[in-house]
Amino acid sequence: MVPMQRRFRSFRPFLLISFVLAFALLTGACGSSEAENGSSGGNAATGVEEINLGAIPDQDPEILARNYGLLADYLGDELGVTVNFEPVTEYEAAVSQFRVGDLDLVWFGGLTGVQARLQVDGAEAIAQRNIDAEFTSVFIASTDSGIEPISDVAGLESLRDRTFTFGSESSTSGRLMPQSFLDQAGVSIEDFDGEAGFSGAHDKTIELVEAGTFEAGALNSQVWDARVEAGEVDLDRVQLIFETPTYFDYHWVARPELDSDLQARIVSALADLDPADAEEAEILEFFGAESFITTDSANYSDIESVGRDSGLIEQ
Repeated sequence: MVPMQRRFRSFRPFLLISFVLAFALLTGACGSSEAENGSSGGNAATGVEEINLGAIPDQDPEILARNYGLLADYLGDELGVTVNFEPVTEYEAAVSQFRVGDLDLVWFGGLTGVQARLQVDGAEAIAQRNIDAEFTSVFIASTDSGIEPISDVAGLESLRDRTFTFGSESSTSGRLMPQSFLDQAGVSIEDFDGEAGFSGAHDKTIELVEAGTFEAGALNSQVWDARVEAGEVDLDRVQLIFETPTYFDYHWVARPELDSDLQARIVSALADLDPADAEEAEILEFFGAESFITTDSANYSDIESVGRDSGLIEQ
């Protein structure tokens, strides 16, 4: 018969091995659970904990701050990550901050979106509004200018020798495409009376033409329509004279650090904005859209071509 002391000694290695194996299985299971659920509270698939959201400053800064703040909160709840809205003061700043990685997801116009993507390998256009596949610009004129409504692109020739303002120098709907249509009519930027103005924002263009500072100007048709509907335009002093043919314009662009799975979730969250929900309806109303839909970079090839022809894209 084996003494009790010897039997216990022979059993101790077995206990130790069993304990080690059990501990390994337990810690492995915890590690797996943390990997699945995001151990630090970040995005489950990518480990992304924060997304810095940006936008071109095409309207009043207070309006932008409020509405992009609402969108950031909504996306944060939907994605399970912190989403911060980081305002910028110039179109070029939105592009440069996207390039260096200070902004991860940005609402760009057609031109700035192309400029940004060309500077960041792997960046992609991922979403647009339902209205962005057929976007337009409008030309407006002071009622005191004597400029008559125009029926087609060729009629823009009547703006030769007039004072004229665009929006931002990097705006698709406030500069690039209006200048392209003027070129088609044989009117170059040197053909205006004095130097062309650059107001910096669509609503500012309305104000300058309404005040008579410039006889005519061009801007985003959506902003014009929204301001008129809100009663914020004095139609006795400024009038719509021409709406352009359609083109692709605004869209969301994501840096490659937001991988394809997270990008798909962002697009899904944008598409799920519900007009029946008061706060989500406010976001959609701000964007002037019924919904957001998916898009891809190829849709903006014409914008890239016009940008290169005009010298605004040099990459």
